[in-house]
Amino acid sequence: MAKIKPQALLLQSKRKKGPNRISVTSIVLFTLIVVLALCFLFSSYKHWSQRSSFQAENQELVVEDENSFMDSKKSDLPGYAIIDTHKGSITVELFKDSSPDVVDEFIDLCQRGRLKGMLFRHIIKHYVIQAGDIDKLGSIEDWTTRGKHYSQLDTSLKHEAFMLGTSKAKHDNQGFDLYITTAPMPDLSEKLIVFGRVIKGEDVVQEIEEVDTDEHYQPKSGIGITNVTLKLKI
Repeated sequence: MAKIKPQALLLQSKRKKGPNRISVTSIVLFTLIVVLALCFLFSSYKHWSQRSSFQAENQELVVEDENSFMDSKKSDLPGYAIIDTHKGSITVELFKDSSPDVVDEFIDLCQRGRLKGMLFRHIIKHYVIQAGDIDKLGSIEDWTTRGKHYSQLDTSLKHEAFMLGTSKAKHDNQGFDLYITTAPMPDLSEKLIVFGRVIKGEDVVQEIEEVDTDEHYQPKSGIGITNVTLKLKI
């Protein structure tokens, strides 16, 4: 068996015990990989952040566009109506914001000519006049009793005179009815849907109010609406 020299044994021992050295190339490659990974994560984060911000801005723009569309749609609707009657013309302002559904229905009926020729069915002096397709006022006794009671009140009232409204009953094939108050009515919102007010022609309303009626508060002579003209502005 060949003998190993002491110097060779010493060199072998040093090689076994010495630490493994990492090459410079490996360190550079590892550093590059880490940097690339960090760059990728940063770019991904930036991309998704910008996308989320873009989507949020788009949603805000959509909401703004919808609101602008609704506002423009409202502004395109007529805000006034001139109701011609056998006694003269009555100009009313329509409450497009507070009663949009009823105003839409009223405008649709006017455009189709449904209100032309509509008669005033009941007239309760110093209280209300009613025009409609149907000959029905509800409880006449209730209306007249309340009318007499409210005409004696001297306190500040909830609703003024010359308000335009329609019944709260569902409007179906039976038709549409119009009410114009001729005196303040505290419980008006309980009876009617108020969708406008008279701004000109109060004297015409009062003249209609003064026509002769029978015991059922129906006019003895026919009086009605001859035409309705819609206006954007007055």
